Amino acid sequence: MFFCLLRSSIPLKTFGSVLRSSPVLFASQTRAMSQSLRPIVISGPSGSGKSTLLNKLFAEYPGCFAFSVSHTTRNPRAGEENGVAYHFVTREDFQNLIAQNGFLEHAQFSGNLYGTSKKSVNDIGSSGQLCVLDVEINGVKSIKNSDMQPRPRFIFVKPPGLEELKKRLQGRGTETEESLQKRLDSVKEAIDYAEESGAYDHIVVNDDLEIAYEHLKGILIEDITKLQTSKLKKGE
Repeated sequence: MFFCLLRSSIPLKTFGSVLRSSPVLFASQTRAMSQSLRPIVISGPSGSGKSTLLNKLFAEYPGCFAFSVSHTTRNPRAGEENGVAYHFVTREDFQNLIAQNGFLEHAQFSGNLYGTSKKSVNDIGSSGQLCVLDVEINGVKSIKNSDMQPRPRFIFVKPPGLEELKKRLQGRGTETEESLQKRLDSVKEAIDYAEESGAYDHIVVNDDLEIAYEHLKGILIEDITKLQTSKLKKGE
């Protein structure tokens, strides 16, 4: 059972009586609420702090968000569970989904295919959660050109500057000079695209984690409140 905490002075029994008196109306309102919740497409270069921001959001509002599980043709790694880490499928099955227009976006990396299926996104919406799609720049462009409804919110997490980002990446101790330069080149491409008019609905500059988090939360708080209220009505 999913659960979201919401402070309210309205007793649960009041919501229960409303539900019992008009279950059809309540079900209709619940479906309408689910359809009005816009999926979240979030993008940001490595080192931008995107994952840290999302982890804080998921921790403060448990059960309100879920990542879309991508499809891939690569083999599972040790400890990876099908349907949790990825939906592991054959290349033939993946290509059949492409032919059926089943993906919002898909791409090939290192000889393997990866994609975000429409069904995965719709299943999360139907479950009463806000769907989060964490994608890179090409995925963002593909989703913007798709027929996805309702239209998602496009959010870009921007590092404070290339020099600061370079320090963060160097501090990890995992990059060679060549791989670091490739990452910085891709970061510049992502930032340049983000600065184009209409590329994203919101840009969150992560030069201060707490300020950036409050900005991100403020963008989503209306939908979070709708979701919490709906779950409280159902007594979850």
